[in-house]
Amino acid sequence: MSNAAKSINEYDAITQVVQQYIQGAKSGKGDDMKPAFYTDATIFGYIGDDLFAGPIQKLYGWHDENGAATGLKAHIASIDLVDTVATVRLELDNWTGHRFTDLFTLLKVAGEWKIMNKVFHLHFN
Repeated sequence: MSNAAKSINEYDAITQVVQQYIQGAKSGKGDDMKPAFYTDATIFGYIGDDLFAGPIQKLYGWHDENGAATGLKAHIASIDLVDTVATVRLELDNWTGHRFTDLFTLLKVAGEWKIMNKVFHLHFN
């Protein structure tokens, strides 16, 4: 397999992980997005003036409370890949009325891509 083919396969695998996250957002169940994240993943961002930070389980709980985002529109704006490390910028619109920009760091662990960290921006406009 050429290096180009390997890279395409890695980009596809990363995209699939992000799609798991998006599908979980649409379902309204934190458990549906869990497979996309490493067990010790973290989250950081602001909701208004309040810092929303800590273990990724905090996102699952918020998501379970917030409910399904059936009208969610998502766009992967960029993927940057270096061997076993990647970053993804994801634009989300209408997550139950909210617009977010998510920045993910991913690591290939035991042959699988996992989101290690999510940093987000909640747009107020």
